[in-house]
Amino acid sequence: MAKSKVRKKAVYTPPQKSKAPEVSPRWLVPTMVTLWLIGLIWIAVFYVTASTGTDVPYMTDLHNWNLGIGFTAIILGVVLSTRWR
Repeated sequence: MAKSKVRKKAVYTPPQKSKAPEVSPRWLVPTMVTLWLIGLIWIAVFYVTASTGTDVPYMTDLHNWNLGIGFTAIILGVVLSTRWR
């Protein structure tokens, strides 16, 4: 009588353990929100002082560079928000 073929079973491999969830550093969220607020306040103060003709030391000398400073702070806050877990 012919011998039947022995079926080979795959070796059991246990499922991999999942990684622990990553946690954001404690400083990330306060820094992110602070940068957003600083950028927003900087732009608002620039527009208000420019429209009323008020002289603010250093800010008046920067003219339209104030927009760049405000938007840079806001963009840095957005960049930090991509690191939030």
